[in-house]
Amino acid sequence: MKSIEAEVDKVDGWLHPDEGRLLYRLAQQCTGRGTIVEIGSWKGKSTIWISYGSKAGSNAKIHAIDPHTGSPEHSEMFNGKVWTFEEFQRNIENAKVRDMVIPHVDFSTSVAKTFTEPVEFIFIDGLHEFEGVRDDFEDWFPKVVNGGHMAFHDSTCWPGVLTVVTDRVFKSQHFRKVRFTCSIVYGQKVAQNTFAERVENRLFLGAFQIYAWSQRVTWRLLHDYLDSKATRAMIAFLKRKKSRPVAAPMQTRSVS
Repeated sequence: MKSIEAEVDKVDGWLHPDEGRLLYRLAQQCTGRGTIVEIGSWKGKSTIWISYGSKAGSNAKIHAIDPHTGSPEHSEMFNGKVWTFEEFQRNIENAKVRDMVIPHVDFSTSVAKTFTEPVEFIFIDGLHEFEGVRDDFEDWFPKVVNGGHMAFHDSTCWPGVLTVVTDRVFKSQHFRKVRFTCSIVYGQKVAQNTFAERVENRLFLGAFQIYAWSQRVTWRLLHDYLDSKATRAMIAFLKRKKSRPVAAPMQTRSVS
């Protein structure tokens, strides 16, 4: 696992190591009854984790869906046009998982219209507005086999994702063992869950809501009160100090 983490650390993206390890386990658990789908690949960070997990399991291919033009937030963040496909290809090639990945340079709603394979695991990390997450859920939920898993990234900080996972996963009668790791909410699809499983899901929903609230409060505190010119200058100074080479000790010549 350490070697995978070292490989993934080279790739740009927003994925906590604990989230990566979760994706690895969910991909590893696939039994071959369906394929794996990833919505929102960016530059391949999550794709690599999923690919290694699948290699350790049933060797299911990963359909990596992304138009590679970024979201509106990415365009604003990077001051204009975004295109990540070539870098995505280089990263999965360098990680030696190119043979596991089938890229779809398109929007998930378009791919869903012609996608006919059963899905055993899907990781949804596309558009984060409510309408985008809702459409991804409605388009892909019917394709997931019973016993398969659905996972949603950034569930703690984006209201649209939070609404979908609350109403359509935690409160659904078609998921059991709904859990969360950092910002990922995931659950196992079933034809019908039991009363005990619904109660269990609601208990975890309560725990998740408290966790999500604490994450949002922490972010606001850091952003509103600690993100200033003074703190940024201090961080830059500490980074320069840390990277400054240490001078070799002076050697003294002995006098005989």
